[in-house]
This record gives sequence, structure tokens and C-alpha cells, in this order.
Amino acid sequence: MLRGIRGAITVDANEANEITERVIELLTAMSEANKFALEDIAAAIFSSTPDLNAGFPAAAARAIGWAEVPLFGTQEIEHPQGLALCVRVLVLWNTDKSAKEVRHIYLRGARTLRADIKSDRE
Repeated sequence: MLRGIRGAITVDANEANEITERVIELLTAMSEANKFALEDIAAAIFSSTPDLNAGFPAAAARAIGWAEVPLFGTQEIEHPQGLALCVRVLVLWNTDKSAKEVRHIYLRGARTLRADIKSDRE
């Protein structure tokens, strides 16, 4: 069965190192919370807000060994009420877990996107 794991994180500045560090933080938290093996990841789709163009979020996944995972990056729409400096990810995961067992992770300023979801890293 294929499940989606959602996650998001904000950065403090539009800087390549900052984007990479925060995306690694997010992917690590998602991995720890869901206990997935890389070979079970079907793909990951990253999006970033228009104010983030100094680095590619998918490059952070490559930096931590996601070499065989198909990755895709796109830009969020610019919206007046949108959350600034935000990277989102949808990880497609082959798993037997139910949808209720999947742990979605929202960190830093992105917690406001899903205030109903609590993270172990609060």
C-alpha cells in the first residue's frame, strides 16, 4: 500500500545552507517518527515558497543519502496569507501501516499549518 507522509518547516533566511539544514532536520524527524526504510520510499515531492530560491530542498535529501529516491521540486503559489520561508514535502511511502498510523511532521513556524498535529520535537 502507498501512503503519503506530509511535512513542512520554515527557515530563517533565504540561504542555501539554511535551506539544506532545515530540510535535513525535517526529513530526519519524519524518518524517526515513521521508522521508514529508504528502499520503501517511492518518491518525494518538495515545494518551497516563492521567497526561497537560494537552494533546492531536494538537494538536502541527496546529501543524507536519498540517492535512489525519485525527487521532484516545485514552487508554491504566492498567496497574501501564505506562510513565508516555508518548505513542504510529501513523501510517498510503501507501507502496511494504516493512514492513522502515519505521523505527519510540521516544525518551527510551519506548525501553524497544522496546529492539530503535535510533534515530538516541540
